Amino acid sequence: MPKSQVRKKKVYTPPTDVRPTSTAATRKPSPVWLPVTAVSLIVFGIGWLVVFYLSEMEYPVATWRYWNLAIGFGAMVGSLGLLSRWR
Repeated sequence: MPKSQVRKKKVYTPPTDVRPTSTAATRKPSPVWLPVTAVSLIVFGIGWLVVFYLSEMEYPVATWRYWNLAIGFGAMVGSLGLLSRWR
């Protein structure tokens, strides 16, 4: 059986001026409040929407009518924004 050839070319290493300055190992972990706040916003948003639908648009705030949907979904979108920064 023929012997496989030895690799003649060196493994590529990018130049030092192109490498990123901060690696994932040097970044600080997220503060404790970030995931707690994000989960709280998700629960708040879902709760707001559930109360809005089950009360037939009377609660949480009847005068806001469909803006209640914006409050609930806005809280959930805000939590996604926070979770995108979580390390």
